[in-house]
Amino acid sequence: MSAEDLENYETDMELQLYREYRDVVGLFSYVVETERRFYLANHVDLQARSADGEIYFDLTLQDAWVWDVYRSARFVKSVRVITFKDVNVEELTRNDDLTLPKADEL
Repeated sequence: MSAEDLENYETDMELQLYREYRDVVGLFSYVVETERRFYLANHVDLQARSADGEIYFDLTLQDAWVWDVYRSARFVKSVRVITFKDVNVEELTRNDDLTLPKADEL
């Protein structure tokens, strides 16, 4: 396999992942970003904790989807993440007025 073949394969996998994300994002209430992963979830519990003077985050997600091109199963029932890095949690808006027009409507 050449370097170009590998690059084309990875590009195709990323495009498939994006399409899957686009198809499932409407099923979830939150977008969660950590240092290592990007998640969609319907329930988020984020707790700031302290140990030996260090602050860390204990994050639990329920009913989640994981943005990871190398995972065969991206839907997970429960995820627990413990990190010393930033965690971003954003509630998705569910406003039908913000839908994009379809290609044939342009």
